[in-house]
Amino acid sequence: MRLLSACLATLLAVSVEAKYIVPGGRWRDTDGNFINAHGAGITFDQKSGRFWWFGEHKTEEEPEGGGVSVYSSEDLATWKSGGLALAPIEGHPYIAPGGVIQRPKVAYSAETEDYHMWWHADNSTYGLLLQGHAVSSTIEGPYTFVDATAPLGNWSQDFGLFTDYKDGQSYALYSNGDSQDGRDVYLTSMNSNLTALDEVVYRFPKFDLEAPTIMQTEKSYWALMSHKTGYRPNNVVAFRADSLSGPWSQPFIVAPLNTRTFNSQSGYTLRIEGTKKTTHLYIGDQWDSNSVWDSRYIWLPVQTDESKKTLELAWHDVYDLDVKTGEWEPVKGTTYTAKQAKTHGDTYKQEANFATDGVILTGIYGNDSTVTFENIEGSGEPQWVSFYYQNTDDLGFGDQPGGTPDRIGGSWQLRRISSVVVNGDPSSIQTLYQRDTHKGIILSTPLQLTLKKGKKNTITVGGLYNGFDHKGADLDRITVYPSER
Repeated sequence: MRLLSACLATLLAVSVEAKYIVPGGRWRDTDGNFINAHGAGITFDQKSGRFWWFGEHKTEEEPEGGGVSVYSSEDLATWKSGGLALAPIEGHPYIAPGGVIQRPKVAYSAETEDYHMWWHADNSTYGLLLQGHAVSSTIEGPYTFVDATAPLGNWSQDFGLFTDYKDGQSYALYSNGDSQDGRDVYLTSMNSNLTALDEVVYRFPKFDLEAPTIMQTEKSYWALMSHKTGYRPNNVVAFRADSLSGPWSQPFIVAPLNTRTFNSQSGYTLRIEGTKKTTHLYIGDQWDSNSVWDSRYIWLPVQTDESKKTLELAWHDVYDLDVKTGEWEPVKGTTYTAKQAKTHGDTYKQEANFATDGVILTGIYGNDSTVTFENIEGSGEPQWVSFYYQNTDDLGFGDQPGGTPDRIGGSWQLRRISSVVVNGDPSSIQTLYQRDTHKGIILSTPLQLTLKKGKKNTITVGGLYNGFDHKGADLDRITVYPSER
């Protein structure tokens, strides 16, 4: 094989027991800091026997041009920070602070024995529409800037990189702008040393999509892409083909309707080739446009059916992945429903035929109108707890805060914010972001809480200020998961 696939993970040498993966959780690195690597690309490096996660480094002061972070892991759950693999340079025409460094991807060239990073390079007004290129002799970097170019004379926005695991050929994926004539997505082969693009292999015409990635199974190629709605989530779609040159199928939606792909955007897919099974992960971003630097990550196993020619994402709060064998399984938790909870102040239980027990908790507002789940069993160690909710901000008017994107002239509030207190202890308070769902759609957000050992724990949920009021989202249930082994 000439090139190491950024998607391929040949994992026979890895012997670390898998830990939990929690989509939408606040993931921390081994130093205890929140992982900061958005619009990710993940490369398995045969030399080090580790996964390397590259992503946009975002801060409140520098949400776009903060450089490229790198983290490494043996199990896809425990990540060690390597700092900035590509640091911004003051005054640089393409990687200066204040510019745009988005969706970095890294692949190895066996021909030149070095690592190549590619990304969407732009200025703050998105007037350049280029692809950036940097190189390093080691996978962790630092990477040295080489150039920023227009691929084969085309515009380039969201960037993706795919390497065919069968023949080692690498390809670039990129959407080519927002004008009326620039709504295609290009699939273009790269040269053998990954320093330039060769020729267009296929052009996905005028579906107005971005955030492209390709996943390869034994019989099919699957291209996943997102609609162009900025940082707002939407229904990610997939295409299928027998060959990269097509013909490709019509696009189809990959997650349950109105979940907006579990409030995430596509960007990458990771192939994990274990000793017993090959698993593919959807690597998505749960963007938060109110504080983009605090966005979360949605990683989910992908299910395909070659005979039906389907690809689906199913939600799992917590799952256990063994990267050595390639096997994964959902982790079972204990559920406490709205019907069992106690209401305080103006909160109440409202009929909801879509809810778990036919009722939902609503009217959660500030510190006076709260709900409490009682008799919760804890382990005495940190545990993940998923809060299932409905956020109906889309019931508002378009000219008011929280107005619906489903109305003419509507706006998008994006989230409710709740407070979570364990056992009535004010020092335990945590903030729970509950992003917009839809009428009758229940989604979940996880928090890691420390409950006392035994069955006498309580969890109380109130409302926090989110820019226009102190109302928390309606609650359906909570699920408490066992501590990680």
